[in-house]
Amino acid sequence: MKKKINIKESFIYGLIGIATLFTIGILVFILGFIFSKGLPHVDLYFLTSQFDSTSAYVDVKLSEGSQNPLGLILEETTIKEKGSKEKKVIVIKEIEDTSLVEDAINNKGQSLPLGEKDIINRVNGVNVEGKSVEDVNQILNNLSTDTVTMRITKPGGGIFPMIMTTLMMIGLSLLFSVPIGVFAAIYLVEYAKPGKFVNLVRFATESLAGIPSIIYGLFGMILFVMTLNLGYSLLAGALTLSIILLPVIIRQTEESLKAVPDSYREASFGLGANKIYTITRVVLPTAVPGIVVAIILSIGRIIGESAALLLTAGTAAKIPGSLLESGSTLTVKAYTVAKEEANIELASAIGSVIIIIIIILNALSKFISKKFSKI
Repeated sequence: MKKKINIKESFIYGLIGIATLFTIGILVFILGFIFSKGLPHVDLYFLTSQFDSTSAYVDVKLSEGSQNPLGLILEETTIKEKGSKEKKVIVIKEIEDTSLVEDAINNKGQSLPLGEKDIINRVNGVNVEGKSVEDVNQILNNLSTDTVTMRITKPGGGIFPMIMTTLMMIGLSLLFSVPIGVFAAIYLVEYAKPGKFVNLVRFATESLAGIPSIIYGLFGMILFVMTLNLGYSLLAGALTLSIILLPVIIRQTEESLKAVPDSYREASFGLGANKIYTITRVVLPTAVPGIVVAIILSIGRIIGESAALLLTAGTAAKIPGSLLESGSTLTVKAYTVAKEEANIELASAIGSVIIIIIIILNALSKFISKKFSKI
């Protein structure tokens, strides 16, 4: 009998071990694949540059008394154009300390500093595409003017617009969802009497949490984009996301308010405080850690959302100039470059940044919970 029990326990422990190893293995495989494909492409330029390439004419002053008047070290490289065509171009490899290219002015009179990896197309009207580095250096060294006019192309390929759009989407979505979610939770815990209505509200909240995000996206597109005529915009996306976030914020805030001991409320009432004062000065400050965790979890949901934003905020790879302009978040751009451009390396690089942000947010959430639980 004892032997049979041991065999049964060993079998159960074996299943538990296999399931655990399988779960960890899948996680390690996913992270390893994304990081191995994406991390080599993540650098400061990738995080701070524009996604689309831009070309412009700039005027650059030459340094006096220098063998290299522009202060540029050039190199020849090959880039791939649309249609898989490759061409040789001259790019800026390094900028010397004496160079004045950081003071370059475009044809609109605006500052447009040159940087490393910028492509040089023309110098004083001379097309330098296809020429060697020696030929371009000879052209630059033989300049007889104090200022040179160059046509340069900033290659793009960075995710700075998507980072800024994601931050804007986070701020705007939380601006709508946090007050509504917190007030709804306060009503359910502090004012509503147990009954069918409260049960109905909680059932609706739990149901909203289980609805696929594509349904929210369709709803947002019909209501905000079409009916309210907001178009594909930052505002339409934020309003849709705020609805998605409500279940998370309401449930987490509700649990935090319930965790506040009733003795706190009774002590406040005993000292003559009214309901509003007790909630604002006693209950809410005590529940702040749980509310902060809810906000952090909501930020993670915003960063990871794609389907709803594809149908409401659009896919423009630029920083929205207003609430009614389209913009692409990190997750949306990772989806589009993987599906439409089949650029797995770029999608993985964006995915690596997203994963790192999510890991930081989860660690921050756990840190806050532990910190306040000790207090």
